[in-house]
Amino acid sequence: MAGRAHEAGAIHGDFGYRGPAWLRTPIDVNALLKSLWPLTVHKGSDGVLEAGGVKATELKEQFGTPAYIFDEDDFRARCRAFKAAFKGADVYYAGKAFLCKAIVRILVEEGLSLDVCTGGELSTALQAGMEPQRIGFHGNNKSMAELQRAVDAGIGRIIVDSFDEIERLYKIGKNVDVMVRVTVGVEAHTHEFIATAHEDQKFGFGLADGTAFKAAAKIIRDGKLTLKGFHSHIGSQIFDASGFEISARRLLKLHKQVKDELGVELPEMDLGGGFGIAYTSQDDPSPADDLARRMFKIVKDECDALQLNVPHLSVEPGRAIVGPSMFTLYEVGTVKPLDGIRTYVSVDGGMSDNIRTALYDASYSATIASRTSDADPMLARVVGKHCESGDVVVKDEFLPADTKTGDLLAVPGTGAYCRSMASNYNHVPRPPVIAVRDGQARVIVRRETEDDLLALDVG
Repeated sequence: MAGRAHEAGAIHGDFGYRGPAWLRTPIDVNALLKSLWPLTVHKGSDGVLEAGGVKATELKEQFGTPAYIFDEDDFRARCRAFKAAFKGADVYYAGKAFLCKAIVRILVEEGLSLDVCTGGELSTALQAGMEPQRIGFHGNNKSMAELQRAVDAGIGRIIVDSFDEIERLYKIGKNVDVMVRVTVGVEAHTHEFIATAHEDQKFGFGLADGTAFKAAAKIIRDGKLTLKGFHSHIGSQIFDASGFEISARRLLKLHKQVKDELGVELPEMDLGGGFGIAYTSQDDPSPADDLARRMFKIVKDECDALQLNVPHLSVEPGRAIVGPSMFTLYEVGTVKPLDGIRTYVSVDGGMSDNIRTALYDASYSATIASRTSDADPMLARVVGKHCESGDVVVKDEFLPADTKTGDLLAVPGTGAYCRSMASNYNHVPRPPVIAVRDGQARVIVRRETEDDLLALDVG
């Protein structure tokens, strides 16, 4: 554990800053997608971490800490890697991982589609200029108001999750394209709370009990909506394609049943997202092109065996695109050694800006970002400022033994589900998101203030 943490916190020279000409510089995409750190991150001889040509010390001085630092070049590179790997399919960025208007505008420029799951995410997408036809709408309990807004906007597809939702769409009275979400019974190698395809959970229609077929039959026979195909999402932080292969086989057998019993060959299939990323050096995610190759092959082989036309595929990466594109920059406050156990290094954020360690027992790594050090390593636990013993950011990491108040600490891999799940616990304002590129830094989500918090308190 300790050796792993020390290695994970290292920043490797292979991902040094490539400057504004990065698109003309060959990039090892497989290495990029396995990296803990964004594309442009490196440390100078002074030990100061630099991202997008901007030093961490400058970011601290200009924007304060804690702050999420977003490497725009890295995000664009990952968008392009998935789009190239899944050529011929549609890539829907999963907005729940992290969404703001700047992200939507980049997605538009890079030619990706967008998956949303609430009215708020839909509003963000539309305000930022995402073409409605390139939006898919998820969610297990969409309200009438949310569905009405989606239909009025003309979004491309709604992934229906229940018979109640089908009836809500009937009441709206417009024929729209839908997909049926199927729980295919595949329990991917993931945390219990983020596995989403086994039968005992809130999402979708069951495959084993026949409700997925019943939902498809109802939609086709009633003729009030247009069924495009089936959708499955088997979980999150998945490192190989085996679960997707099983899911694809089961979905295609359902396609075959619909064709044989209802006389309709459905034209589309969505295999969801959940592609994993490296949070530590022990993590070994599959690169996008390997995932795509295996998924395309199993779909074609299975369609040949079932005598089906190959449906148009779509996937929904979120974490795999934005997760490594962002790191969180903290300032060290209290350093508390516990003799013979470990040293607790407290930073000026915590579970309010990264709940994943407490919620999912997630592992992260960290590095000192503001200076160099020749001190021996010490076993440390990076913790936050909140009144919770579970307020842990990094469970185990080797940091220099001279780590002290005022040091800057960078934690990689915080682009997905950190800002999007951030809270105001203990009345702590949420950090900003700072985009860096070509030596420039800009705010894309501003820091909350105490005035923001009090503005909602009507007394």
